[in-house]
Amino acid sequence: MLTQTSVTALRLLLHLEREAAGAFASLKLAAESLAESPTYLTKISRHLVRAGILRAQRGPAGGVTLNRVPKEITLLAVVEACQGAIHGDFCQDTPDLTKTCAFHQAGAELHQAIIKVLSSWTLADFVAQACPGRELQGKVHCLLQGGRPGLLPVKGGKR
Repeated sequence: MLTQTSVTALRLLLHLEREAAGAFASLKLAAESLAESPTYLTKISRHLVRAGILRAQRGPAGGVTLNRVPKEITLLAVVEACQGAIHGDFCQDTPDLTKTCAFHQAGAELHQAIIKVLSSWTLADFVAQACPGRELQGKVHCLLQGGRPGLLPVKGGKR
């Protein structure tokens, strides 16, 4: 559902909120902290700047910073900045779904549910609970902590 780019963008936004707190942060240092490629983070930050989620500044004191407060940055905005607009898989948009085929109705309903869920989660929600609870730490793989889908944690926290 979410691409690796969207997940990494969310990790970058969390990093900026926790570590930079309103100041401009170096993407090179953020990349080191997040164990990501500086080139990849630069690409992601461009998407987020274009969407108005981040603000960039050039020069020695430059970098990126949040352009909005965390409660105003929705997961939908991050996903659309990184993946493009979310389009439903149904026949054609129409104002009266009751006269369409069942596939069309199911697709429209699924699309509405996805948009609703992505719109309801904000960066503030992720800041408030950025990692699994103590009882699950080391037992589940958390993408926000740099894990990759499908990889299981191993003893000592290293792969």
